Amino acid sequence: MEYKKDDLITLVIGDMGIDGEGIGKIDGFTFFVKDAVIGDEIEAKVLKVKKGYAYARMTNLITPSMERTEPKCRYHKQCGGCQIQALKYERQMLFKTEKVKNNMQRIGGFSRALLDKIMEPIVGMNTFGQTPYYYRNKAQFPIGADKYGEIITGFYAGRTHVIIPNTDCALGIAENKIILEAVIKYMKENKITPYNEKTGKGLVRHVLVRKGFATGEIMTCVIVNGDRLPHQEKLIEALAEIEGMTSVFLNSNRAKTNVILGDDCRLIWGKNTITDIIGGIRFMISPLSFYQVNPVQTERLYGLALEYAGLTGNEVVCDLYCGIGTISLFMSKKAKRVYGVEIVEQAIEDARKNAVRNQIDNAEFYAGKAEEVLPRLYEEKGLKADVICVDPPRKGCDEECLATMIKMAPERIVYVSCDSATLARDLKYLCANGYRLERIRPVDMFPHTVHVEVACCLQRKDS
Repeated sequence: MEYKKDDLITLVIGDMGIDGEGIGKIDGFTFFVKDAVIGDEIEAKVLKVKKGYAYARMTNLITPSMERTEPKCRYHKQCGGCQIQALKYERQMLFKTEKVKNNMQRIGGFSRALLDKIMEPIVGMNTFGQTPYYYRNKAQFPIGADKYGEIITGFYAGRTHVIIPNTDCALGIAENKIILEAVIKYMKENKITPYNEKTGKGLVRHVLVRKGFATGEIMTCVIVNGDRLPHQEKLIEALAEIEGMTSVFLNSNRAKTNVILGDDCRLIWGKNTITDIIGGIRFMISPLSFYQVNPVQTERLYGLALEYAGLTGNEVVCDLYCGIGTISLFMSKKAKRVYGVEIVEQAIEDARKNAVRNQIDNAEFYAGKAEEVLPRLYEEKGLKADVICVDPPRKGCDEECLATMIKMAPERIVYVSCDSATLARDLKYLCANGYRLERIRPVDMFPHTVHVEVACCLQRKDS
């Protein structure tokens, strides 16, 4: 049978895709359906037909799956943030485990038998009794106007820049709602206009909120399409009354771009940074700092990386893509010496300050590309790494960086990844060049989304 747009179909969902969409088949023809979960029997309307598959939208849930649960957030279907909130949390863990295994098998070329042997159970938020909600210590809220001209804020609908009004995200901190309501009240009372992406006019673009979970310190950063905020003292007065408020920043971003933060960031009230504590180490966080958004799971992920490194106190560790030094400082507790490398200079400055603040004197940080910095350290200091740790961005490691790691021939490589597809690609390269994969474990850093972190341990084959 040939299908066309607007056809109505009845479908049983037998699988789920990498983006959390339901997958069902009729006579071998595949349908991808957003918001359907495995086990659902549904009616759906065909949206787009391709050769061999089609996309459809669920119009009626005939028989709910036993794996389905009632989402905490009523906006979960419209919002682009939580793709699988309607799936029971335990089933989310299985979905993420299978996603990692499938990528490792399909892209990395690792056998299913090996993966079943060396992959350890996923670390969920419920592993130690925490709820998989309210875990995000950072959120960025676009400011706009609805069709009536009323100021709104919330999150973008999936794959659009249409704002779904919601000040109370189930993944974020309770203070988000109080802060956003204070900003909107200030804007209305002082006739401050929201930014319009289409025209490039209007002043307030975004509000960024960060919180140190261990300290309770909160930072608010208002991003504006200009250089100043009229009557800013009134906003400061309102924000300063919120318990935990420590810093208020003004960020200028005049560019007509999807990038949220501009380069010009000015403190207008309070301290330059807020502090959080992970694994007994204090980290200073600025508006531009990279810092993992789920501190509870971050401690477990980095603890896993430390375990995989197998340090005895005699090893030299190189931490590539080190950011503000989180993994480096974790490793420093059990290493002889740690060298952190990161291309972002501001992050390296933060890493050095974090080392001083924590009285850690066996960690050094260098700004630049790993493939350029490591050979220089070898020539100048005779650096030889026993362990190399990498935690790259979603795109994975540059091939030059991988080649440099191979040349350095460390005993072990610890790879922390936020994208199992690029991880699988990089592990294939490393295992084809002298290493074997020994341990691998997913960590659920982002409950109710399709994203999953992974920690891996590779051992040099000749050791």
